[in-house]
Amino acid sequence: MSRVLDALRMIWEIGWLRGLVVGFVTLTVVMLIAAFTIWFERKWSGRMQNRPGPTERGYGGWLQIFADFFKLLQKENLTPTATDRRLFDFVPPIVVFVVLSSLAVVPYVPQGPAADASVGVLLALAISSLMVFPVWAAGWSSNNKWALLGAMRAVAQSISYEIPLVLSALVPVILAGSFRLTEIVGAQADWHWFAFWPPGPGLAAFVLFYLSSLAEANRIPFDIPEAESELVAGATTEYGGMKFGMFYLGEYVHTFVASSLAALLFFGGWEGPGPDGLHWMLAKALILTASVIHVRWTLVRYRSDQLLRLCWTYFVPAALVLVFAAGLWRILAGGLA
Repeated sequence: MSRVLDALRMIWEIGWLRGLVVGFVTLTVVMLIAAFTIWFERKWSGRMQNRPGPTERGYGGWLQIFADFFKLLQKENLTPTATDRRLFDFVPPIVVFVVLSSLAVVPYVPQGPAADASVGVLLALAISSLMVFPVWAAGWSSNNKWALLGAMRAVAQSISYEIPLVLSALVPVILAGSFRLTEIVGAQADWHWFAFWPPGPGLAAFVLFYLSSLAEANRIPFDIPEAESELVAGATTEYGGMKFGMFYLGEYVHTFVASSLAALLFFGGWEGPGPDGLHWMLAKALILTASVIHVRWTLVRYRSDQLLRLCWTYFVPAALVLVFAAGLWRILAGGLA
């Protein structure tokens, strides 16, 4: 037994192999969380609308997600004849790759496998913003006017709301004096969460970050790319089977990653009562993810013009004011110290 343990220890000391194992475990856990989130949304929305939700596959519908997964795998891979086939087939894996890449810079524990980059906040937001490219490519390569219109809406929406998203994320960066996510969490020690301290700017910045992340992920009330008047699915109109499943999975993983980033920036990350650790980080991220699902089944969507007017007329000026207020607070607090 000791020889086996020694051999495993020697293997673990190999850097690239350790990274491969940790990366595989991380991706597996995130995929399972995304599957649970899909099940939870179906059950939660069912309760809100006075209907049972999934009940047939497994106890309480727990196995419904896996049944849907195998169903998507069995569906015929159809591609319209007039599409740009290479680009059309290349886009769905890119969506999943971009979403999962952001996990590399989002730490869930202080000494976790994620890269503790000195510009971690900007790097995480930059990776998430790359989603506009596969979304646009999906609409363009489909050679479908409705898909192209949906892609144009999605790109305009994402580019617009990236501005208040980044500006609101700068508030905890200014308050902590660092772009490093671990240092931002450390600055919130002893329950000085930036969502509540300093009072006013921190909470307003969180609300702005939260709403902007909803718009970036095309979640209600900001899911204008999927307009009911056209009865289509936006840029994914021509996709079916597992290709559509990749888009669907990417949306839920993106929601969880955005919730994790909000937990790090505004709610102290892995800090909590009692021993700090992964459990507090996951709890905060899952609570924020559940709130996103609740908002989806509570509100109605905006029109395209209303959504863009909301961004440029209210969100962007408010974000600039919050950045100024955070800088002023930092100067005054430093002067008083």
